[in-house]
Amino acid sequence: MTLQPNPPQRALRLHRDLDAIWGRPRGLRGWLSSVNHSELGLRFMITAFVFFGIGGLLAMLIRAQLATQGGAFLDAAHFNQIFTMHGSLMMFLFAIPMLEGLAMFLLPKMLGSRDLAFPRLSALGWWCYVLGGLILLAALLGGVAPDGGWFMYTPLSSRAYSPGINADVWLLGITFVEVSAIAAAVEITVTILRMRAPGMALTKMPLFAWYMLGTAAMMLVGFPPLILGSVLLELERAFDWPFFDVARGGDPLLWQHLFWLFGHPEVYIIFLPAAGAISTIIPVMSRVPIMGYGAIVAAILGLVFLSFGLWVHHMFTVGIPHLALAFFSSASALVAVPTAVQIFAWIGTMWRGRPQMRLPMLYLMGFFSTFVMGGLTGVMLAIVPFNWQVHDTAFVTAHLHYVLIGGFVFPMLAAVSYWMPLITGKLQIKSLGQTAFVLIFIGFHGTFFLMHLTGLLGMPRRIDIYPDNSEWVWLNLVSSVFGFVMAMGFALFAISLALQVLFGTRARRDPWQAETLEWAAPLPAPSYNFASLPLPGQQGALPLARGEGLLPGAPRPQRETLVVDSISGAPRHVAVLPGNTLLPLVTAGMICAFVLLMLAGLYAVAPLALVGLIGAAWQWHHPAPLHGAPEVKVGPELALPLHPFVADPLSRTGMTCLLIANGSIFACYLFALGFLSVIAPAWPAPESQVPQIAILPGLVIVAALAAAAALARIPQGAGAMAALALLGVAALALAVMVPLLDDPRLHARDALRAAALGYVALHVIVGAVLSALCLVQRRDGRISALTSGATAHWRMWLDFSAVTVGIVLALISLQQVLA
Repeated sequence: MTLQPNPPQRALRLHRDLDAIWGRPRGLRGWLSSVNHSELGLRFMITAFVFFGIGGLLAMLIRAQLATQGGAFLDAAHFNQIFTMHGSLMMFLFAIPMLEGLAMFLLPKMLGSRDLAFPRLSALGWWCYVLGGLILLAALLGGVAPDGGWFMYTPLSSRAYSPGINADVWLLGITFVEVSAIAAAVEITVTILRMRAPGMALTKMPLFAWYMLGTAAMMLVGFPPLILGSVLLELERAFDWPFFDVARGGDPLLWQHLFWLFGHPEVYIIFLPAAGAISTIIPVMSRVPIMGYGAIVAAILGLVFLSFGLWVHHMFTVGIPHLALAFFSSASALVAVPTAVQIFAWIGTMWRGRPQMRLPMLYLMGFFSTFVMGGLTGVMLAIVPFNWQVHDTAFVTAHLHYVLIGGFVFPMLAAVSYWMPLITGKLQIKSLGQTAFVLIFIGFHGTFFLMHLTGLLGMPRRIDIYPDNSEWVWLNLVSSVFGFVMAMGFALFAISLALQVLFGTRARRDPWQAETLEWAAPLPAPSYNFASLPLPGQQGALPLARGEGLLPGAPRPQRETLVVDSISGAPRHVAVLPGNTLLPLVTAGMICAFVLLMLAGLYAVAPLALVGLIGAAWQWHHPAPLHGAPEVKVGPELALPLHPFVADPLSRTGMTCLLIANGSIFACYLFALGFLSVIAPAWPAPESQVPQIAILPGLVIVAALAAAAALARIPQGAGAMAALALLGVAALALAVMVPLLDDPRLHARDALRAAALGYVALHVIVGAVLSALCLVQRRDGRISALTSGATAHWRMWLDFSAVTVGIVLALISLQQVLA
């Protein structure tokens, strides 16, 4: 359909009306309750830079320790805590949150929307991130920080070898932070698919959005293995369930598989947003369009697919069969192909244009020279014989930093330099940024290039002294000196940003002459981004400010934005987004209370925090009152329904994303069940004492879930009460089944069964809450002949629960029969 522009209006009046609706109150309460994507994106990035600074200080402590053979600077216990916290901070509290913050800040502006799909979910993610990070920092200051490495390999991290709460801090704190990552993945995916500018087809959106879509999809599938592994290890530490204890049917290699199922996709999760920034900046600096748009999109999809088939190359020395070694070695080398496609496209773009060597471009030149070297050493490590020689040496440390700093930090510094005028409305202070780049570049290569040599000379990773290896002394000393040079460069970069905020000259609109949508807003961008939403080909700032796009101003006192078809970008309906609220803070506080109670060993009291969490989550369902008719006029000849009156609202897409993440956890559980059954040495398990009659409660649970799912299909939520009763029956069957099980402390088989029942119980509880919600919505009129309320989400959850629970109980029953 042809979309017609609206007649122009007074820009100042539109701004005042929109700011009154989309802004937040001043003061502490306004700051605590804000759900604005620009503010939350900035909070993510600022907090990530703070954690980056702390992680950098820890790195300097490590380099000070290794500068001499004796390393009298730190004792072994503190050194272990510091290098563990350095890796954890950089991986979990800097890299991932930094890309989340950049995406949250930029995507609505790039895509021509007023906000992200679920503003409260963004706020919840930030509070979980901050509170989880503070728990880790408090443990560091208290001397009980995790000390088993940022990978927490078992059995080193098991209770026998790590008896304090150090490992629990990592397991619970990082899992707390991962809530933020899953929330961001859902938010980013739904926003890109459903909240683009009207008429912006999927094949026409900015490359940065393609990169972030691939990143979010990888996060939805790649983070659940770590979450599951952390939960299983915490259950072993807290309740002695032997998932990783060889003597009782467990296997430490299960932890490695689960960790690296997350850990290797994470490398590309970190790289893809940085590559998105590169694909955005290079065409602007070269003054030509990007070369090979389609090839780059294909490379993104190839990286997303291939990245999940590489995890075992971190485990080449653990006794993997030779055929598996050959497969994973080939896959690890093959991943260089889509990466090379992007690099050649960037080089081709610069070749066609005339690159301007301004500060963002300098950092991109640092990226090229650094990341390519890291990629080449990565291909070397993909070759099994070479990997065996340098495994667990400083060579691997050097490769890791070449890839992560070269492939993420340098592009992120370029991105910050490029988009700072959009954030602050001010230009950079000349020469400071360039000086910082020189120090960082020289310091980095001086630090980590030499580590390749120390690794080839046999220096292991994670050692604090090396009194018998004088051949490593000068290499380590020089690395440490250059490490401090690099630290001075990062400090100067931070100073230059502060001076830009305080004293930078006022930037004109679109200072880079980029002519992309994020620069069509005022500098800095207002809380609502656009006074009207851009039509195809309409990227001028003035027409949008005068309301000539769709959905101009705020004629109704509510936060309105457009939702489009996920493929074509055709407008479908108008979403009314929630306003500022304290609910995300309260919800994150309940999760934090649960984590702290678990750390304190108060396992009997901890479920009370989960009850509080359910109570806080229940309050999220209260919608803002809708103003106006069920249809809203968004253009001269176009009226669209409000979201309660459509069958496919944003929340349904969000539930789909959540179930993908849930399905990943379920698949990883099945992998754990199969891996231990086949690979673990202490199998077959001892004869089970579970009576055959125990299968009956299991059948009742599956039947109740299937019947509840069928009732969810009755129109207008009429079956909510009966479904709630059936889920109560399922809960009773669970209560009957638990005492019939073998003690989960006896063998990993029994621990896996107990964990499966916990998974079933979680789904029954959530299904019951959704049933109660549909019952409430039917009574208050939010579910009717015209509105579906939460019925779609309720149905999807019950369908998923019935299938997964049926599979789990069938496998356990089959295992019991075969035994």
